[in-house]
Amino acid sequence: MTASHPRHRRALVVPAGMALATALAFLPNTAATAAPAHQGAASADAASLSYVVNVQGGRGAPAHVKKAIATAGGTIVTSYEKIGVIVVHSSNADFAQTIRTVPGVQSAGATRNAPLPSAVTTDLGSPKVLSAAEVAEAAEEAAADQDPLQNLQWDLPAIKADKAHETSLGSSEVTVAVIDTGVDDTHPDIAPNFDRAASVNCVAGKPDTSEGAWRPGAAESPHGTHVAGEIAAAKNGVGMTGVAPGVKVSGIKVSNPDGYFYTEAVVCGFMWAAEHGVDVTNNSYYTDPWYFNCTDDPDQKALVEAVSRATRYAERKGAVNVAAAGNENYDLAADEITDPVSPNDGTPSDRVIDPAECLDIPTQLPGVVTVASTGAKGLKSSFSNYGRGVIDIAAPGGDSTKYQTPAPPATSGLILGTLPGGKWGYMAGTSMASPHVAGVAALIKSTHPYAPPALVKALLYAQADATACTKPYDIDNDGKADAVCEGPKNRNGFYGWGMADALDAVTR
Repeated sequence: MTASHPRHRRALVVPAGMALATALAFLPNTAATAAPAHQGAASADAASLSYVVNVQGGRGAPAHVKKAIATAGGTIVTSYEKIGVIVVHSSNADFAQTIRTVPGVQSAGATRNAPLPSAVTTDLGSPKVLSAAEVAEAAEEAAADQDPLQNLQWDLPAIKADKAHETSLGSSEVTVAVIDTGVDDTHPDIAPNFDRAASVNCVAGKPDTSEGAWRPGAAESPHGTHVAGEIAAAKNGVGMTGVAPGVKVSGIKVSNPDGYFYTEAVVCGFMWAAEHGVDVTNNSYYTDPWYFNCTDDPDQKALVEAVSRATRYAERKGAVNVAAAGNENYDLAADEITDPVSPNDGTPSDRVIDPAECLDIPTQLPGVVTVASTGAKGLKSSFSNYGRGVIDIAAPGGDSTKYQTPAPPATSGLILGTLPGGKWGYMAGTSMASPHVAGVAALIKSTHPYAPPALVKALLYAQADATACTKPYDIDNDGKADAVCEGPKNRNGFYGWGMADALDAVTR
C-alpha cells in the first residue's frame, strides 16, 4: 500500500485512496507576509545549472581547481572550505564531466536537472486549517493549566510530553533549527521562542541574513511553520503547545519558491546551523531532485558526498540531526525499491534501486536520527516508511482518522501545528513525526546541557519506550498485510528503539 508521493515534503494528509477529500482543504490564504524577491534562486542565465564540486576539506579550494572551474565555464557562488564543498553555476553542459578530471577534485555533479530558476510546479494543497469557531470551542474545553488548543493534541500524551511539562519546558539555552520551507516568526506561538541569530535563508546556496529572509513567501508552503510549532510553540495561553515549549527555534529556509530542496541549499543550512550554536536540526524533506541518490552515478555520488560532509560537520560542532523517514510505505531495508519520481525536476522513470546503495539524503546518512511515524492508536502510520536497521525511533506523525481515531476530546488523527498568519491547522506525515523527536532531543539537551550529540542520541534511544512489531499489520482491515515488521521489541523495522519519551527526557 504505497502512498502517493508528495514530491519534496514529508507531510501529507492521508495516503491516496484513503478519504483524502475529508481531511485536506485547499485554502489559498494561509501564508505569512510575502518574503522579499531576493529569497529565490540566485540570478543566473536561463540555461545554467547548479553544481557541487567536492575537494579536500580544511584547506580551501586549490588555485588550480578555481582556475579549472572558470576555464570550464563555471562561476563560483560560494565555497564551504571547512568541508571542501564548492557551489558553482555553469551553462556548460559538459561542466561536471570536465571538472571531474581535474586533480584534487574528488567528485562533482549537477544538483538539479531544470535550469536556474527551476520550473514552476503545481501546489499540493494546504493543510486543514482550524476555523475561528473550532478554536473557540477547543478553548472552552481546555483545562486551566492547558493552552487553548492542547485538548486537540493527542500527540503530546502519546510521548508523555504533557507530563514532562510539569517538570520542565526545556531550556531557552537550547536551539532547534527547522531546516525547511521557512518559518513565520511573527506567529504568536512561535515569536516568544524564535532565535533570530540562528535563522537564515539558504535557498541560493549561500546565507542571506536580511530581515525576514527566513519566512515563507505568500504562495509558499506552510510546512516549516507547522514543524516549528510542533517543536517549540510557547506555553503562553495562546493556541497550542510544542513538545519543548521552553526551547528556542530558528528558521533555516532551504526550499526555493517552487518547493525544491536542492543540495547547495541543504549544505548551506547544515553549515549555518553548525556555525551558529544550534543543538538540534530537524529535516522533514528529502534533497531534490533524487528521492534516492545512487553512488554509482557520478552526479548523485557528488550530492551524497556534499550533504554527508555537511551533516558530519554539524554533528562535530554539536548538533543532533533528526530526519523524517518518508511517506511511501517503503521498506528501506528491502533488497530493491521502485522509485517512480526521480528526478522530480526532470523526466522521472520507474527505476529499481537498492536502498542500501542508493540513499535518501539526509535521512539515510550515517549519524542522522531516522524517524518513523505513528498514529493515534500507536501503530505505524499507513504511509510511513520503515525498515529494520534503518528506522531509529518512532513518534506521532498522524494518520487517517478512519484508521487511527484519537480519544476525545481530540477529533482528528492528524497533527495540529502552527500555520503562517497566526493560524493553526492539521497535517500528517513523517514530517510531523520528526519534529516530535527533535523536541524530545531538545529536552534531553536541556536536562544534560553538556552532553555531546552522541550522548544525546544514546539517551534518546535508551529512553524510548520499546514497542513490539505490529503483526499482522493490516491498517485498512482488508485482510491483506500492508507491511511486514521485522525485529525484536527493542529494535525493529516499524518503531526502531521504540516511541520517543519526553518524560524520561526531563527526569532521567
